[in-house]
Amino acid sequence: MLSEMRTFVLFAEEGSIQRVAERLPLTQPAVTRQIQRLERLLGFELLDRRLKPPTLAPLATEALARCRKVLAAYDEFTQMARQREPEGMLRLGVAHGIAGSALAPIIRDLRRRFPNVMLRLITGWSQPLSEQLARGNLDAAVLLSAEVVSHRLSILGKEYLSIITASAETAGKADGSIAEAGWILSPEPCDARRLLASAMVRRGQALQVVAEVQDSGLQLALVREGLGLSLLPRRFLERAAIPGIAALEDADDLRLVLDVQMQRSPHLRLLDPVVDILAQAIGVQLGDGER
Repeated sequence: MLSEMRTFVLFAEEGSIQRVAERLPLTQPAVTRQIQRLERLLGFELLDRRLKPPTLAPLATEALARCRKVLAAYDEFTQMARQREPEGMLRLGVAHGIAGSALAPIIRDLRRRFPNVMLRLITGWSQPLSEQLARGNLDAAVLLSAEVVSHRLSILGKEYLSIITASAETAGKADGSIAEAGWILSPEPCDARRLLASAMVRRGQALQVVAEVQDSGLQLALVREGLGLSLLPRRFLERAAIPGIAALEDADDLRLVLDVQMQRSPHLRLLDPVVDILAQAIGVQLGDGER
């Protein structure tokens, strides 16, 4: 009924069905139907159609004043709802690989901006986190994926993965060849590992895992000791040198790239702005596009 009231108020301002149709925008027949629906609800005519163009009927003046009051009250109510400060618990899932120390300043800024919001962070692999979100156990999740797994998601950026090996000073410890070397990888269902496995299949090569290691620090240490190759987000290598670690030079054809996705519940309500700010901050951290 609110849309019918707005259409009637606009007609009183414009005095023309055509101009109302242009402002909404609607077709002229649609504008006429809305006014007719309001007349049926009120039980009397609002327009004197004996005149061309129609003018307000005798009872329309009082109806117009009441419609304006109702619309003003509704607008005031919705404005109050929009201005309400976010509060409550935000249950956030963050995929391994994104849930590193670089996330800490983002969370700090988020807490300062929204002091009435408490964060409950859960880390894990993307697929189980997505399933928890679907079951209602999470409110939002930052995931890594090479595919679109939900229509309620936004792409925050790209995670470009580098294949790493022992650097020049320790290169004698390991065979740096992708075809021959073993791999030090996180256990399944690691998002990066699944992407690498698919790329190796396309290459016609087997993925030889010599060690499954959850801890990223231990992974780096084993690579540094020459026990095999591993994967690391390229942004880590670009921001600072990692002692004893280097990117493998002959791996360009693999092009390992994951989307960083934000999935969210449709029932966030007041917490929606918090998730928006979080998504924006992570997108800035990732950078724009391939460097």
